[in-house]
Amino acid sequence: MTKKRCSFKKEIAAFLIVFFFGRMNKTKTQRKQSTREVIVMLGLIMSVIAGAAMSVQGVLNTRLSSKIGLFESNVFVQGTAFLIGVLVMWIFGKGNFRELLNTPKVYWLGGILGMVITVTVMLSIKGLSPTYAISVILVSQLLVAALIDAFGWFESEQVPFTWTKYVGLFLMISGVILFQWQKGS
Repeated sequence: MTKKRCSFKKEIAAFLIVFFFGRMNKTKTQRKQSTREVIVMLGLIMSVIAGAAMSVQGVLNTRLSSKIGLFESNVFVQGTAFLIGVLVMWIFGKGNFRELLNTPKVYWLGGILGMVITVTVMLSIKGLSPTYAISVILVSQLLVAALIDAFGWFESEQVPFTWTKYVGLFLMISGVILFQWQKGS
């Protein structure tokens, strides 16, 4: 185990050396490409963390709601998120709340959707199982995200919904069905 840890540390050190010092000899275009690759990798890592956190949060919120009530747990969850959000904003924030007046009012609905998400996730996990509920939620998220991309809603860059995306969506839905398939059904 110790040899693996040392090896892993050496690999990380080698990556950091190549990443930071290797950038010095690159052209501006190569540095932009390298930066883009790091941003994509960070996006993938954050997506994995978000997915895991959403699954755990959904179960924790559902269990909390069975103890204190559905809407009471929603207020607790949203309230603690608000307090942590304010703290993080004070430490790291660089934005300007006055710009709210210059944004499309539809963007203000995020808070309302946060409440809808929290309550509906708790109800879906309570009514189904965590795995089945999260699977259906993921398919729904993918479908809505694809629509947002395809139509360029909310000032998003328009990304065509190609046949590969239809196949991917079909495979995800099939996976949810197979996952829930019970022998003898």
